[in-house]
Amino acid sequence: MLKRAFVAQDPGRLRLRFASRAVLGIGLAVAVCGAVGHSQAAAILGGLAALLALFTVTDPTVRGQACTTALLPVAGLPVLTLAAVLHDVPVARDLAFLAVVGAGVYARRWGPRGHSLGVFGFMSYFSAQFLHTVPGDLPELYAAVLLSLGASSLVRFGLWCYERRLPVPVAVALPDSARGLGRITTRHAVQATLGAGFALGVGQVLSGQRWYWAVGATWWVFVATTSRGEIVVRGFRRFLGTVLGIGLGFAVAVPLHHEPVVVGVVVAVSVFGIFYTAAVSYTWMMLAVTAMASMLYGVLGVLDAGLLVLRVTETAVGALGAVMAVLLVLPVTTHSVTEAWVERALRCVHACTEEAAALLAGSEGADPPRRVAELEAILGRLRLSLTPLVHPLNPMRARKRRARQILELLDDCAREVRGLASVAADPEASHDVRLAAACWRVEAAVEALTDAPAVSRHPGPHGASAAEPTGAEQVLAHLHALERTLLQLAVPLRRAGRVPAGA
Repeated sequence: MLKRAFVAQDPGRLRLRFASRAVLGIGLAVAVCGAVGHSQAAAILGGLAALLALFTVTDPTVRGQACTTALLPVAGLPVLTLAAVLHDVPVARDLAFLAVVGAGVYARRWGPRGHSLGVFGFMSYFSAQFLHTVPGDLPELYAAVLLSLGASSLVRFGLWCYERRLPVPVAVALPDSARGLGRITTRHAVQATLGAGFALGVGQVLSGQRWYWAVGATWWVFVATTSRGEIVVRGFRRFLGTVLGIGLGFAVAVPLHHEPVVVGVVVAVSVFGIFYTAAVSYTWMMLAVTAMASMLYGVLGVLDAGLLVLRVTETAVGALGAVMAVLLVLPVTTHSVTEAWVERALRCVHACTEEAAALLAGSEGADPPRRVAELEAILGRLRLSLTPLVHPLNPMRARKRRARQILELLDDCAREVRGLASVAADPEASHDVRLAAACWRVEAAVEALTDAPAVSRHPGPHGASAAEPTGAEQVLAHLHALERTLLQLAVPLRRAGRVPAGA
C-alpha cells in the first residue's frame, strides 16, 4: 500500500505538481487571512475553501476551471448562511443538512462542475458545524472564503498554471439516459440522504458536539463512486485510513500541537499527502486528512485522546451508513456499471480504428489522438469500477480472474490503438486496400462484443495493393494485433453474460 501511494508512476510529474501547487496555494490563502487579522476559525475556513477549490475543480479546460471556481461562493455562501441561521434550531438544522447532502450528490448529474459545486456546498454546511458558526460570524467568514479563493486562484491560474501547457484532458461520464429513480445520480442522492440520516442519528447518540463527523464520512464515501461495490470498498478504505491517521495523531498531534512550527510543518505535509496520494490510494489520502484534522483541533484547543477515539467511532458509523444504504436502497450493481464502461471502451476502440482509417484515406477532419485520449480516460474509470472485483479481499476468485483478464486485454487494445494512431499520423503513411479490410474486421469484432447491429459494408479486396505504401505494414500489424485481442476478449465477456455463445 505504501509503495502504491508513493512509488506509483507519475507521468509528467503531474501528481507532484498538483500537490506542490496545493501547498503553495493553500499556504498563501491562510497567510492572506492572517495578514488581514482574521481569527483562527476564519483562517481555517479560508484554507479549507482554497483546498476544495484546488482539489475538486476538475473541468477539462482552464477557462472552465476558472468559471467553476468563480461559482463556488455562489454555491457555498448561501449554505454557510443557512447553517449559521439554523445553528440553535437542531431539528431544522439536521433536516437542512440532509437536504444539502442529497442536493450535493444529485448535482453530479451536471458533470465536473456540478460535482465541484455540490462538494463545496456540502463542506460549507459541514464547516459551519465544525466551527459552531452563528450569524454574527458570517461577515468575517465571507471575507475569508473570498480572499482565500482569490489567493488560490492567483496561484492556480497565474503563478503556476501548468494546465495551459498540457493537452486538454478528456472528461468522461457514464451514459445515464434513464429517468426518475432509474437514473444513477438520483439513486445515489436517495442513498446518500438515507445513509446520512442514519449516520446523523447514531452520531448524535455518540456525541452531541461531533456528530457531523459521521455525516461527513457518509458523504465522502459517496463522492466519485458509482456502484455498491465501489462504495463498500471506499467505506472500508476510509475507515482504515482514519485509524492509521489517528495512530499518527496520537504520536504527533497530541504531544506537539502546542508547537506552532510543528503544526505548520505537519499541516503542510498533510496537504501535500492529500493531493499527492488522492489518485492512487484513498487510504493514504484519508490518513493525511485525519492527521491534518488532528492538528487543526489542536490549534482550536480541543484536542485530546478521547477526541481522536471519537473520530474513529464516528467514521465507522458514517461508513456503515453508506454501506447499508447502497446495499438496501435502490442498489446500483457493480456488474451493471462495469458492463457499461466495458461497452463504452469497446465502442471507443471502434471509433479509434475508424478515425485512423479515415486519416489514412486522406480525411483532414480525422483525429485519432483525441479518441486515444478518450479511451485512456474510459479505461481509468473502468479500473475504478473494477476495484471491488480485483480487491485482495474479494473471495470470488473466478470473477477476480475474469476482471483482471478483461483489464489486461483492454490495456492491450489501448496499446495497439496508440500505435495505430501514431503510424496513421505519419504523413508518409497512405491507404492500402488491406487496411480497409483489417479495419472492417476490427469493427465487426467490436460489434459482436457489444451486441451492436452489424453494419453491412464491403471490406474490399484482401490482397496487397500493387505499390507497397510506406507505413502500411506497421498499420496492419497493429490492426491484426487489435483484432486478435478483441477475439480473446469474447471469452471473459461471454462468461459475464454479455456475448451470445455463437458470437
